[in-house]
Amino acid sequence: MTHWKQGLLIAGLIIAQNSMACTSDGKEGFLPTNNFKISVNQKRAGGLTEAQFNAVIDEVEGLYAPIVAQEAGAPVLKVVRNWTDATVNAYAQQIGKEWRVSMFGGLARHETITADGFRLVVCHEIGHHIGGAPRKTSAWASPWASNEGQADYWATLKCLRRVWNDEDNAAVIATMEIPAELSAKCGSNLSGEETAVCIRGGMAGLSVAKLFQALYTEVNAPKFETPDAKVVVKTDDNHPATQCRLDTYFQGALCEKSFNENVEAKSEVTGTCHGSTGQKIGLRPLCWFKPAVL
Repeated sequence: MTHWKQGLLIAGLIIAQNSMACTSDGKEGFLPTNNFKISVNQKRAGGLTEAQFNAVIDEVEGLYAPIVAQEAGAPVLKVVRNWTDATVNAYAQQIGKEWRVSMFGGLARHETITADGFRLVVCHEIGHHIGGAPRKTSAWASPWASNEGQADYWATLKCLRRVWNDEDNAAVIATMEIPAELSAKCGSNLSGEETAVCIRGGMAGLSVAKLFQALYTEVNAPKFETPDAKVVVKTDDNHPATQCRLDTYFQGALCEKSFNENVEAKSEVTGTCHGSTGQKIGLRPLCWFKPAVL
């Protein structure tokens, strides 16, 4: 075998054994590459404490470890807790049978992040593993990973609903200042407890959308009533713009599908709201998603 062929084989084995949806230092992950840092000693008006950081992870990991174990090959979900790390990001990684999610204290400490916003981030990273189609398609991307928009959509469509299934969501949102558009849309498309869960999911999305706005010093605040007008000609696997991501969280929260209806790695329709089935509400936004099935 020639040296260049050996090199390609070795590189391929390394990628297969240590495949990740972003870089291992956390600079590329839930957020695009950035140099933002929030150390454990920095005082902030908001953000999570270490106890809240661990409690959220315990909650989501406890629910999804058994679900991940049912995947082919019986993988093990492991959430790596980097509380003292100042990195403002999170990432997913697969190493053999170990499916990792790495969470960083820098992100949890940001003043815009609520406990529900942090739950959404954990859900997003688990969504890279089991969030279904569309998956990343780049030649150098991790082929197992649901793309960024799909991980966002799955977070409010499935994961947060499962996490909050046994909670008094109406009582939780009663303490929040809820935008009129979020309340109106959730109330007109869903009923009862589902309305409260929808509103709570939208508020979690708003928390992280405000994070994106703050970190990138964007002038225009993301709002539920100002959806992104962009229409892509093909599905974009990368991080959508701030407003587009809020739209995705909102539509995931609005979708009528149960969290018990599983998504599939090879189907963008199964378990989701999709135009091909006649649905008009809860669809993945066209600012990043181009339906393959019409």
